[in-house]
Amino acid sequence: MKKNDIIIELATQIIENEANAIIGLRQKIDDDFRKTVELMLENKGNLVFTGIGKSAIIAQKIVATMNSTGTTAVFMHAADAIHGDLGIVREGDVVVVLSKSGETPEIKVLVPLIKLRGNKIVAIVGNRDSYLAAQADYVLDVTVGEEAIPGSLAPTSSTTAQLVMGDALALVLMRCRGFSTEDFAKFHPGGALGKQLYLRVKDLYTRNERPEVGPDDNLTRVIIEMTHKRLGATVVMHDERILGIITDGDLRRMLMNTTDIEHVKASQIMTSNPKTIEEDALVVNALHKMRENSITQLPVVHEGRYLGIIHLHDILKEGLF
Repeated sequence: MKKNDIIIELATQIIENEANAIIGLRQKIDDDFRKTVELMLENKGNLVFTGIGKSAIIAQKIVATMNSTGTTAVFMHAADAIHGDLGIVREGDVVVVLSKSGETPEIKVLVPLIKLRGNKIVAIVGNRDSYLAAQADYVLDVTVGEEAIPGSLAPTSSTTAQLVMGDALALVLMRCRGFSTEDFAKFHPGGALGKQLYLRVKDLYTRNERPEVGPDDNLTRVIIEMTHKRLGATVVMHDERILGIITDGDLRRMLMNTTDIEHVKASQIMTSNPKTIEEDALVVNALHKMRENSITQLPVVHEGRYLGIIHLHDILKEGLF
């Protein structure tokens, strides 16, 4: 077998092994999972996630997912906890301990200290017969048959199983809390995902000028307006009503079809009844409309009244493309 074929085969097998480990988790969603969710929903304090080694890294990722989906969580490294950081845990907090073996020395020292404080312990553990599983109030079993490569000492399938169980917890909690897309946007105001959920057309179009010509204006007037307002387009208005729009493309097509430009009027080259967008619409909806119609500008309106233009470049600057 060629070296390239071996590489592809090995990578494929690793992915299949991890996928099979995750599928096996379906059989482990039991009454303890339900009770854990209920405990977390009723909890008035924080969720404190802790672990050691690779499990600590997974715990941090689960904390990040929890916090972005409406459940307050904090991370406490198990080694640091037994050297002073245990003060992170307050009365009423629920402590979630991640461990593959459930037998690491730091966990064995930490768990009794947590129990003495009266906090509930949830174990996300890969060994149901371990010390951690025996001491926990609730056990979420993430036992896998083997790592992605049999005999491998590096945690792979086991840490993936921990992560997936954490995702299941976070997203079930999110649904139970009724956490909405609007709530998500409040938690992600600076990212592209958040902007898709809260940024509206009126937040962008007001940065631009408001190009406008009349239907009988000549070509010179049209070009001056388009050049001065720097949006590559101008709306054609009559009696405060939008008749059409003229874009750079309309000008080029007109020049290809006629040489008699002296008497050309705006109404002769405009695109009638152009697509528009309400000022309260989400910017992402404006982007979808531009894509669907292969255009780069949209007149912005409110109850039929022309307000201005939003350009594709405005959306690009916000990182939504």
